[in-house]
Amino acid sequence: MNDEWLYEISPKRKLIDLNFKEIWRYKDLLVLFVKRDITTVYKQTILGPLWFFIQPLFTSVIYTLVFNNIASVSTGAVPSFLFNLTGITAWNYFNQCFTSTSNTFNQNAALFGKVYFPRVIVPLSKVIAGLVKFGIQILILIVFYFYFILKGTSILPNSNIVLFPVYVLLMALMGLGFGMIISAMTTKYRDLTVLIGFATSLLVYISAVPYPLSQVKEKMPDIAWVVQLNPLTQIIEGFRYMILDEGIFDLTSFVYTVVISVFIFLIGLIVFNKTEKNFIDTV
Repeated sequence: MNDEWLYEISPKRKLIDLNFKEIWRYKDLLVLFVKRDITTVYKQTILGPLWFFIQPLFTSVIYTLVFNNIASVSTGAVPSFLFNLTGITAWNYFNQCFTSTSNTFNQNAALFGKVYFPRVIVPLSKVIAGLVKFGIQILILIVFYFYFILKGTSILPNSNIVLFPVYVLLMALMGLGFGMIISAMTTKYRDLTVLIGFATSLLVYISAVPYPLSQVKEKMPDIAWVVQLNPLTQIIEGFRYMILDEGIFDLTSFVYTVVISVFIFLIGLIVFNKTEKNFIDTV
């Protein structure tokens, strides 16, 4: 008998395999995971979705008090609170993509061991769900943006605003790539999950989130290259530049960031696909 199978599940995978056709076939499951990630984050909490507003606002206030009022970090013609809120909004989306996907295998081991579906759907759902939180925080940013304009502050977005979707995509690719790499590594080394929070708390300070890149070049030229080579710095700085028209944008640095983001995503995909074949034996 020569039966023709409708679908065939095989452990043999390509080195770089993002099967869009198969993901589309499981689109209902992807939507279900996205809804789950959105509704369960703040379920059984007192303030619920208000945490979407509270976290960036309080962080911006603290940054303004510490870095701008106490440490006297200049943000140019842009109000320091708005400067910080813009950087934090961009950083939060990358951080959400990274941290939420960095423990995919350990968190879903029971599910992965019982039923088949494209494993990449799980981290992908985290990235898509993060867009909801990012969209809410963008609305907060817009509210304060117009508030400062009404107060007479001279701020307007520049022509680079057309790159807004590109910057969002770069944050998603980089966060997803790093997350998949760490997720694969945590199947063997569980202590990496402890280091993630510590690492991200340090990374925020070398990614030019609470200060402009120009200040580092001016005050610490010897170590400015460390911050400048960080692709996250270019994303944060470019994000602020297109919205506030304040900061540094360089086409070479932008291309460099695009290449690094795509490279990290591809490496993450390779490691993720390789790990999913036998991770259940390790976990």
